[in-house]
Amino acid sequence: MKAYAVGVDVGGTTVKIGIFRTSGDLLLKWEIVTDKKDGGRNILPDIASSIKSMLSNKGIGLDEIQGVGIGIPGAILNRSIVNRAVNLGWDVVPVKDQLEQLFDGKINVLVGNDANVAALGEMWQGGGKGFKDIVMVTLGTGVGGGIIINEQILDGTFGAAGEIGHMPVNPQETRVCGCGKKGHLEQYASATGIANTAKAVVSSTKEDTDLKGLDSITAKDVFDAAKRGDKVALGIVDYTAEILGRGLAMVAAVVDPQAFVIGGGVSKAGPILTDSIQKYYRKYAFHASEDTKFVLATLGNDAGIYGAVRMVL
Repeated sequence: MKAYAVGVDVGGTTVKIGIFRTSGDLLLKWEIVTDKKDGGRNILPDIASSIKSMLSNKGIGLDEIQGVGIGIPGAILNRSIVNRAVNLGWDVVPVKDQLEQLFDGKINVLVGNDANVAALGEMWQGGGKGFKDIVMVTLGTGVGGGIIINEQILDGTFGAAGEIGHMPVNPQETRVCGCGKKGHLEQYASATGIANTAKAVVSSTKEDTDLKGLDSITAKDVFDAAKRGDKVALGIVDYTAEILGRGLAMVAAVVDPQAFVIGGGVSKAGPILTDSIQKYYRKYAFHASEDTKFVLATLGNDAGIYGAVRMVL
């Protein structure tokens, strides 16, 4: 095992990069702008150039690097090829081959879906540490997921395993999900979905609620009001938690994880959310899986670079 490894997490706005010792210690991290001009053609050259420059500044040679792991927001085939990354302007891109060429063939590169890679990071050094089988649930603008079985990412045949945000949970829904279909989990459990639910409830309820005085309701507003005992807000939290709890019971019936790791901005609501999800999870889960642990993610925005490094180790 060589001394160092590099983790890369490509986002739509910035690329996060970290240099690690192969023992798992993060030495330094930095960000560069994600250049999406011209179909994102400069993204990989920019990443390679930035890594080479930083390694040179630190006196670390390419021959001391065990590998570079990179998380991409898209479906990944064979730890190598990105099969569309809409947020980056990419169609099919052989990321592994292109990056290895940019490193003069001296460094091995492995590619993973960003949510799956983040899940691997949380299992390795975050909220899921100590477990080998986890499902990470990221509640943000959308709902992401990552499945780790026996410490390995479960990709699926088409690179779409773990896309729990697109589980169909309501066949009666008329609104369209961001993916173009209807009634998906992220339409209810994401920050956007919670806000949309709240707006619909507030516009139709006759009950008094703090949410009525707000110009634009956010998920945080809902949880803050619920913590103050606002009955309407508590009802919205309960509705959201039931959908999530039922959805995760379905996931457990397929992969039976040791733990669900809950992350993303919505998870900052804390126990008022996670306790409610677990209550409904236990209601719907197959009896053998009722005691699955629920834990909070701890690595925040660094989960991707940790997981990218763990992938190459």
